[in-house]
Amino acid sequence: MRTINVGLIGAGFMGKAHSLAYAAMPMFYWPAPAMPHRLIIAEVNEGLAAEAAQRFGFEHSTADWRRVVDDPRVDLVDIATPNHMHAEIAAAAAAAGKHIICEKPLARTGEEARGMYEAVRGAGVVNMVAFNYRRTPAVALARKYIEEGAIGTVLNFRGTYLQDWSADPQSPLSWRFSREFSGSGALGDIGTHVLDMARYLVGEIASVNAVLTTHIKDRPIQQGGADKLGSAGRAAGDVPRGVVDVDDEVMTALRFSSGAVGSLEATRNAYGRNNYLTFEIHGTEGSIAFNYERRDELQVCFASDPKDRRGFRTVYTGPAHPYGEGLWPIPALGIGYGETKIIECYDLFRAIVDGTPAGPDFADGYQIALACDAITASAERGEWVNVPLVADLYDGG
Repeated sequence: MRTINVGLIGAGFMGKAHSLAYAAMPMFYWPAPAMPHRLIIAEVNEGLAAEAAQRFGFEHSTADWRRVVDDPRVDLVDIATPNHMHAEIAAAAAAAGKHIICEKPLARTGEEARGMYEAVRGAGVVNMVAFNYRRTPAVALARKYIEEGAIGTVLNFRGTYLQDWSADPQSPLSWRFSREFSGSGALGDIGTHVLDMARYLVGEIASVNAVLTTHIKDRPIQQGGADKLGSAGRAAGDVPRGVVDVDDEVMTALRFSSGAVGSLEATRNAYGRNNYLTFEIHGTEGSIAFNYERRDELQVCFASDPKDRRGFRTVYTGPAHPYGEGLWPIPALGIGYGETKIIECYDLFRAIVDGTPAGPDFADGYQIALACDAITASAERGEWVNVPLVADLYDGG
């Protein structure tokens, strides 16, 4: 069986999730398309890199990400860094002929994403953006129902991503609150997941009409080198504060190329919401609803049901549903965030071995970056803004 040597850049939360996927993918999907070999991991200094290699099972470590890209043994470069590093690393990896997976969002701006897309397009390497939530079996099942015509023609889409990890003004000034490092706030961090869901399930977004809001204008400057969010708690004592120059919340109306309409709401300031990623889709023949906090369940209602039985029913995903053959043996046994990363790894390795496109790829990431640019422009101008299509810019993408 073929072995694919992995070079991982970044050993934070996403580095942990990706490392878990490399270790577990053959256990779930056997025979695996190829065996992942965790060859080398990079972090900001030698100490952190060595610790990450021991913790995540990598053979070598380095404080210089260029060593990962330049190593002739590395087949796949995995970019799990803050957003501002994505473009440079991806361009270097593509030039070195490496396959690439990059965490979302692909880039801080559409222009930055364009360069990344053109780099992989020119190099002909397999490339993927890590929008793993679309690989939740219930989400893939929703797409299956839509493609089969089970809910007819899609009329509207309503998507949300609500979190509360930054609702406290005393939570630390993560890099996620800096435009220089992140590009945007809730829009790029979590809103892009909803955009990916919308495109995956309904199709291309033609135009947007948005509002962006920053609720908390400054935060305590983070102490120490590791990024802190979520459970980090409040800053203690008299800590200097730094400016927040990105959005805390985005709300936008959507028009799809198909004629469907929709809405998107994303915020990190919603007390009581942990990881409330949802969508509801209505069609001429039925409806579908999903809540990631209940990720084994898909709610469906079909117009063909008798009137005295019509209403949402729950489908619990399991072996009979997308990706179910490689997961747990009975429905509703429960999957977690890690399983979506395992599925993502399986799809990526299968694309590398088969020489087929991976999805979502850098073209998808570029398209979402263009949608984010349009949302930002709309919020600034207070009007509908059209979203350019990558396919139109490159004769089919």
